[in-house]
Amino acid sequence: MTDAHNKTAGTNGGNDQQETLRDRATHAYENAVARAGETADHSREAVRDAAHQAGDFVESNPLGVLAGGLALGALVGALLPRSEREKQLLAPVGKKVGMAAVAAFAAAKEAGKGELEGLGLTKDGAQEKAKSLLQGVATAASHAGSAAAEAGREHIKTAH
Repeated sequence: MTDAHNKTAGTNGGNDQQETLRDRATHAYENAVARAGETADHSREAVRDAAHQAGDFVESNPLGVLAGGLALGALVGALLPRSEREKQLLAPVGKKVGMAAVAAFAAAKEAGKGELEGLGLTKDGAQEKAKSLLQGVATAASHAGSAAAEAGREHIKTAH
């Protein structure tokens, strides 16, 4: 009966080991799935945050984004080689776009200059405003100094 008992105990020991290994494997698998889910959640949050930050940046600096996009497009366009057919087809368009850009820049410059002149922000007007401001500051400082001196004299008279 001892041999039969040992065989049964040995078999149960093997089953216990298998169950322990199975439990460990199941536990490791469950932990891995949980970590993968957490990592996916964190990744989604990070992507969402990055998208919000990008949207906020675009809203707060649209001209910078536009300029960056144009610069990137020009860089990519400069790096890609042109075919002869593209040169033939796009050369006239490029000249027209270039001339239109120069005309638009000149018009914007003149419009801006006109707006500044309308506000009195010309070179002579700015010098005149600065001179007037400095005179006002000097007058205010002179009045403040006189008032301080007078107050000091009055204080000395009343102290004696």
